[in-house]
Amino acid sequence: PQVDSANAGRVLASDAAVFLKKSGLTDLVLGKIWDLADTDGKGILNKQEFFVALRLVACAQNGLDVSLSSLNLPVPPPRFTDTSSPLLLSGTASSDVPWAVKLEDKAKYDAIFDSLNPVNGLLSGDKVKPVLLNSKLPVDILGRVWELSDIDRDGMLDRDEFAVAMFLVYCALEKEPVPMSLPAALVPPSKRKPVSVPGAMPLIPSSTSTKESHQSLPPVGILAAKAPLTQ
Repeated sequence: PQVDSANAGRVLASDAAVFLKKSGLTDLVLGKIWDLADTDGKGILNKQEFFVALRLVACAQNGLDVSLSSLNLPVPPPRFTDTSSPLLLSGTASSDVPWAVKLEDKAKYDAIFDSLNPVNGLLSGDKVKPVLLNSKLPVDILGRVWELSDIDRDGMLDRDEFAVAMFLVYCALEKEPVPMSLPAALVPPSKRKPVSVPGAMPLIPSSTSTKESHQSLPPVGILAAKAPLTQ
């Protein structure tokens, strides 16, 4: 079921309750989650608040405290059972799974994207590579980040794919493992269709050339604090 059927960017209490009940948590816990997520008490969650609710569901399912302090802890994505499919949040990227990239993070990633002078809304591998290398992550991890984020396999990243790449880099910097395949929740809504993978394009050659280019690279502020927020 589409949680936001009118596509208005917000979720009504009645719709959310039906969806959240599928988490298998007790009404008491779900009530607490709703109270924490619905910050202004209007009985409506915007996208950001809905993400908070999902995150708290994941915390509760993993035995963590349902509190705002748990929001920063690494937890697996929330699990929802549905009568028609065994697991709503795994397998196919269905259009009703909220995107894992938070709105405020997306704004930061967009600012970095724009600062790299995209052409026709796309960044070539050459432009993305310095940003990835600047994270100082191992080259094999960065290669996987690239493969996962270049969802349409065209050797370029659009704004949404770039956000996926940045999201994965931040996860890796937080010592979270980079997944072998892209979880449904990370597939950008704009890309949610069956994707055939003819062959992955390796972006970063694992040769000595990466070392030399490493020194001559301009520092591209990958950490959001340093990201230029001027468009």
